[in-house]
Amino acid sequence: MEIKITEKELKGTRPDDSSLGFGTIFTDHMFNMDYSPDKGWHNPRIEPFQNLSMSPATMTLHYGQSIFEGLKAYKNTNGEIQLFRARDNFIRFNRSAKGLCIPELDIDDAMEALKTLLRLEKDWIPETPGTSLYIRPTIIATDPFLGVRASHTYRFFIILSPVGAYYSGGFSPVKIWISKEHVRAVRGGVGEYKTAGNYAASLYASEKAKKEGYAQVLWLDGVELKYIEEVGAMNIFFVINDELATPSLNGSILPGITRDSVIKLGKKWGMKVSERKIAMDEVIEASKNGSLKEVFGSGTAAVISPVGEIRYGDEKIQIGDGKAGDIAVKFNSAITDIQYGKAEDSENWIEKV
Repeated sequence: MEIKITEKELKGTRPDDSSLGFGTIFTDHMFNMDYSPDKGWHNPRIEPFQNLSMSPATMTLHYGQSIFEGLKAYKNTNGEIQLFRARDNFIRFNRSAKGLCIPELDIDDAMEALKTLLRLEKDWIPETPGTSLYIRPTIIATDPFLGVRASHTYRFFIILSPVGAYYSGGFSPVKIWISKEHVRAVRGGVGEYKTAGNYAASLYASEKAKKEGYAQVLWLDGVELKYIEEVGAMNIFFVINDELATPSLNGSILPGITRDSVIKLGKKWGMKVSERKIAMDEVIEASKNGSLKEVFGSGTAAVISPVGEIRYGDEKIQIGDGKAGDIAVKFNSAITDIQYGKAEDSENWIEKV
């Protein structure tokens, strides 16, 4: 694939690492590529970061035919750029594409596009521990048409954003709130795909949770409102006695890359790891009898996020002593050490740029 590069004349400067938040600052350039039925994916190019121009009738605006991914680039202790399980992200990207009737990408081409963009934007990658360059590949439908069908044309783009810690409070337990009235997804729908509508469906309950002082919503299944599924921006794990349990993938849960990393590492360490149905009643009972040891989330943005409180109706479930649990700390250290090149990549998860 031959990528045309048009560089920005007046380039910006990365802010000081200490001032970085999440997803508000963008690098100088972006990757773009188009799709049409007669040409397939074509015209790969890197251009200055700029607004998109589209018709008000563009289908993605009306029918939500849009998918995206989230991954990160890191600088290791030698200053080299490296990616964590990036090919797995693009495999999931293609799974989402298939589910939303979007043409799939050649993964090698997608990786070449990303690496070329990263080399150009290498000075935007922060180096302070805990910081990284967030990567957002996206595909949107671009037909200007108001009929309900799959689009015929698409735009694939990648934008980059230097980021600090996802949670401003650092690696400390967060409080999550369970919605007993709203659901995010149901089996047989698009809950397992990383598509825009899934996040739109979560906003109302998420705003309600924030007003109550909670960081995110923990979703229950959309049929019985009984079984735990996932948190708004991460998968969820429970340590009950000596078992590390996470809800099994059922078609309405996003198959997280970090989730899979936790499962693989846990099994490697000899832990009892289970992917199964977890009823909220089980968690309540485990909390009462003392067998609920830890709860933590996993995701690209936060990596590991310990949970200190779960609100379920009028009931507040306190987990631990207000500090991150030992198991959450161990997983967070193991994964981030691999990402930043401080530990051996025994799982072959790192790809150098």
